[in-house]
Amino acid sequence: MNRDYFWLTDAQFAKLKPHLPTDTRGKPRVDDRRVISGIIHVIKSGGRWVDAPAAYGPRKTLYNRFQRWAAKGVWSDIFHALAGADGPPAQLLIDSSAVRAHRCAAGGKGGSTNQAIGRSRGGRTTKIHALTDGLWRPVAFMLTGGQVADCKAGEVLLGQMPETGLVNADKGYDSNAIRRQISERGAFANIPPKANRIWKNCFSPFLYRDRNAIERMFCRLKDFRRIATRYDRLETNFLAAVCIAATVSFWL
Repeated sequence: MNRDYFWLTDAQFAKLKPHLPTDTRGKPRVDDRRVISGIIHVIKSGGRWVDAPAAYGPRKTLYNRFQRWAAKGVWSDIFHALAGADGPPAQLLIDSSAVRAHRCAAGGKGGSTNQAIGRSRGGRTTKIHALTDGLWRPVAFMLTGGQVADCKAGEVLLGQMPETGLVNADKGYDSNAIRRQISERGAFANIPPKANRIWKNCFSPFLYRDRNAIERMFCRLKDFRRIATRYDRLETNFLAAVCIAATVSFWL
């Protein structure tokens, strides 16, 4: 294999293989390792599916496998299975990052609102909301339009929160609803209070100093060019690409 192409190692594919679908009907699937390596190459390079190197096999096979498994939630299931294998994290970090939606991402069936594309200061954007553990490894994702407030999306994302003792977040998540939700899950919300708060909640700068780990996670995630810029029309496809990039970068 050319060194310029991505290829799953034996160890990486061994961790991935137990989580691949086994309910194949009819003709057996072609080489899973080759096809999944090709899908990862396209997401990492940012190229079009039609431009995928011939070493990965038919381009149509790569796209069909990616799109069908995205629709079935297979990529998300693989990500969650690997992310949850180490047990509950000691602490969680929550934040979001906006990515520009390319013009070819327009026109997804169901409208731009349903496909997690919105208008913000940066133009047409999508926000990737994430939860990570203390080692900046992501454990949950969700997508919204770029104009959606962090505190509103955070209430939904925290529904995926695994058991933990501490949640670090920035001022954008300083709302009564967020603090109550974290407290009800038995964790401490370490969030700096906004300046307009009359009652200042307890906050530890010492515990907060490692919150930048989630920023490093987003930077590494955006090394994948189809994550740094959104080209997918459908929300399910873009979320699948995010889960694939996170799985490869942090859990394999």
